[in-house]
Amino acid sequence: MANLTIGALAREAGVGVETVRFYQRKGLVAQPPRAGGIRRYDERDVTRIRFVKRAQAAGFTLAEITELIALDATDDRARARTLAQARIT
Repeated sequence: MANLTIGALAREAGVGVETVRFYQRKGLVAQPPRAGGIRRYDERDVTRIRFVKRAQAAGFTLAEITELIALDATDDRARARTLAQARIT
């Protein structure tokens, strides 16, 4: 259920509101439609932002993170391993 405002989403994910907006502009987090004038987010958005932050901490670029997110929707595990292996080296 989508019940988090952008402020609550940011708090839950451990980032600032501007970080959420930045990730939305970069296409890393979807921007839901307004319902009653307010955008509502859910736990999947919290999980996505936490993933992005962990990947950044591991040294992945935003472009690589975008690719990892896209790969998650596919069965191309070999490409995901290649990206991870490149980061380890």
